[in-house]
Parts: sequence; C-alpha cells; structure tokens
Amino acid sequence: MVEYVQHKSPIYDIRLDKISSGFVPGQDYCWTHPRAGIVKGEKPSVVVTMSPLKLTGSDVFFALNETRSDEMGKTWSYPAEQPALGRHALSDGLEEVISDFTPAWHEASGKLLGIGHTVTYKGNHIYRPIRKTVYAVYDAGSRSWTEWREMAMPSTFFTSGAGSTQRFDLENGDILLPIYFSKSVEDLSNGRHFNYSTVVRCRFDGESLRYIEHGSELTVHRHRGYVEPSLTRFRGQFFLTLRADDHGAVARSADGLHFGEPKAWTWDDGSEVLTYNTQQHWVTHSDGLFLVYTRKADNNDHIFRHRAPLFIAEVDPERLCLIRASERVLVPERGARLCNFGVVDVNERETWVTVAEWMQNGGVWGEEMRRLLLETYTGEELAPLESAPHMSGLITLMGADNSVFAARILWKTPNRSV
Repeated sequence: MVEYVQHKSPIYDIRLDKISSGFVPGQDYCWTHPRAGIVKGEKPSVVVTMSPLKLTGSDVFFALNETRSDEMGKTWSYPAEQPALGRHALSDGLEEVISDFTPAWHEASGKLLGIGHTVTYKGNHIYRPIRKTVYAVYDAGSRSWTEWREMAMPSTFFTSGAGSTQRFDLENGDILLPIYFSKSVEDLSNGRHFNYSTVVRCRFDGESLRYIEHGSELTVHRHRGYVEPSLTRFRGQFFLTLRADDHGAVARSADGLHFGEPKAWTWDDGSEVLTYNTQQHWVTHSDGLFLVYTRKADNNDHIFRHRAPLFIAEVDPERLCLIRASERVLVPERGARLCNFGVVDVNERETWVTVAEWMQNGGVWGEEMRRLLLETYTGEELAPLESAPHMSGLITLMGADNSVFAARILWKTPNRSV
C-alpha cells in the first residue's frame, strides 16, 4: 500500500461561464459532448469540439462542430461544422460518425490530438454496437482538423472505443489511453453489449496513433460491464474511474496499465456514492485529487439518470473514496441533464470543466418532471410544448436553454502538475 503524506487540500473558487446558449422549443438539434483542448504557444487558444444531437432519436450525432477562443474564454467564435469530422458513408446504406471526442494537447509532438470512437447508423438509428477507436489532429496554422482515422487494434478487440475517456500522456510522449471493448460477437448478442475496460499504451508521432500494448482487462460480470474509463496520475500513482450500469468504480495502479480490483465509489464514512450509469472524470491538482460526477440527490428525480447537477469532491487516494464534506456543486441543475463533459487544464491557475445542457428527458424521470411542472402550470399551458421531441420544450420551463458551460476552477495555489 502506498503511503500518502497529508497535505493541505487546494483551495479553489468556481466561476461559471457560458460558451454558447439558446434553444427554441421545437428545434431538432441540441449541442452535446463539449470538450476543450489547449493549443499551446505564445498566445494559447482554447478549442472546443461538440456534437449536434438529433432530438428525435437516441444518440444520433452528426459532424463535430468547433468553437474557439483566442482570449482564454472572454469571447468565442460561432460554432462551425468541421467537414473532416463528419459522417462517412459505408455499404448497404450505413453511415458512421466520430463521437464522444476529446481533444487534448500532446506535448511531445506539439499537436492537439483528439480521440474518440465511431457510431454506426442506418436511417439515423444506431445499427450495431460496433465501435472503432478513431482520432484526428488539429492544424494550428490552418485552424482545421485532419480527416479522422482509425487506430488499428489487435484481434483481441472485436470492437473497441475510446469514447468519453480521459487519457494521460507520459513524459516520453507515449499515451496511456483508456478504452472499453468487447471480445467477441457473443459479448454483443441478445442485446447484452458486454464490455471490458483497459488502458492502452499508444505512440503518436504527430500524424499517426499506434497501439503498443494494453494492461489489465477490468469488468464486472453483470449488465454491460465497465465502460467509459478515465485515467489520471497523482503523486506517482495512477487512478482509473469506471462506469457501470448500477455504480461507479475506481482502481489504482503503479504503472497505469496493471490495476488492482476496482472498488465501488463510496464516501469516507463507507456509504455508497449514488452515481450510476454515467461517466466520471478527474480534476488533478498537484496538492489534491478530485472527481467530477453526477449522483442521485434529494431533489433531482426529474433528471434523466440523475445526471444533474454536476458535482466535484476531493478524493482520498489511500482509501479510494470521496470526502463528503468537500462536495460542491460545479454546475447547477436547470431541468436538463449535465453529462458527457470534459476536463482541461488551461494553465497552472485554471482547470475547466465543459458541459452542455442535454435537452432530452423521458421515462420515470420525465413523468416526475411533468408532475413538478403541473404544480406551477396548468395542463393547457403545458400543451403547446408537449409536441417538442423528448420533452425538450418542457425542459425549457425549468430554465435550461442548451447552454454550453465552462465551469472554471480557479486555484488559489499553482497546479504544479500542469
């Protein structure tokens, strides 16, 4: 067991900025998956990619769009579609698109490298759960992306993807990339969609991303297994957080490849953290490790899978638990889920968490939202908004407008890990 010397927890303020906002009930699309990357240089830029989601379907994405700030978030360009990051036509009327994309600066090559995975559609319906790990490189001179390409994988990986994951770049330039995968067609039969998570060591030469090796194959033998893993390093140890259908989990490693048995996330008093079926990501300061997540709370039963508000709490790296007293709301709930977010270290004084209000609801959560709205509005007042897809019109009555937020974590002491 690693012994951790106690340090004073880093103090921080939170400033919530909007990158974009605006939603008209009845519109067909909303922004999702906003994630930021830094283009370093004499005058750094922040590049945010995000996916337009078709509201009448389920996870129906189109070409990635980009918005950029050359003033550290003071102003933003209007979102622009990136043709190189659009859909590819396949045979038999199928299409695939890059999604769940995360751009991050690769210091060794001096390039902004974005990695995600593919989704395959037929008639704007997900056709099959076959995914590929894909990537694209940003050209800072032309301010454009290369065409997305697939990273070749060994036959062990029947299907795999690095969607919505958080990677760690080593000092020698190698990339530790968390992915999740299925081993065979049997893993995908009868609606099972069973997954393992692992960390792949990759090599990037400024143009191509290449598989070198992978580590422990982690899973839980129920539901869909472990998906959407995210990785960080803190005081010489690596930490991996994992999504399962009924819980979130954490595992620790000395080398970033080989991990101990995952442990369900708990509070420091031993009770369960009620996060489930959603991703979590790391915020890492040299003096403290934090987790960003959503969970069931006392007042969010009207939010799909309890995915809002967005919380942040400090991690006890020895006990692998969250410190309950440290929990804060990072982005408040306004009727829409806050999920599929990203984390970027802008500089040693700021870390940003980017997230969009996802304008869909339904199921038991939608029923609870409608019940709450009927405490304020009559059925006749709600009726004009009921026709909007997936309750997106009703969500606006609770305040959401598909805002894309940058929650700026402002450190009181420099983050020496940047």
